[in-house]
Amino acid sequence: MAGQRSVRVGELIQKELSDIILRGLRDPRVGFVTIMSVDVTSDLRMARVYFTVMGEESDSEETQKGLESASAYLRRELGKRIKLRHVPELLFKFDKSIAYGNHIESIIRKIETGDNAE
Repeated sequence: MAGQRSVRVGELIQKELSDIILRGLRDPRVGFVTIMSVDVTSDLRMARVYFTVMGEESDSEETQKGLESASAYLRRELGKRIKLRHVPELLFKFDKSIAYGNHIESIIRKIETGDNAE
């Protein structure tokens, strides 16, 4: 039971965080951010927020710093939108799966075209 609830809360946090960042966050370090997923612990005390950014590696580091500095604001806004006894602590992690997928896709294209030189 608790596992299903944490998944539902994670999906709700993902939706609300995306909206808050899009409409309410004015930090210049946070640009084109996409919240990929949110994993919430079974006791609903902590949430790992996986995000991706359009741009380079340095952009992701700056965005992570911006999100971490706005963590208190984001939790406060989540508390207004989501009725929970305790709003989970937010831990932001850069999701490297998109970049990894692009890398694998480029390798496959090279193999298909016969260009094996890397």
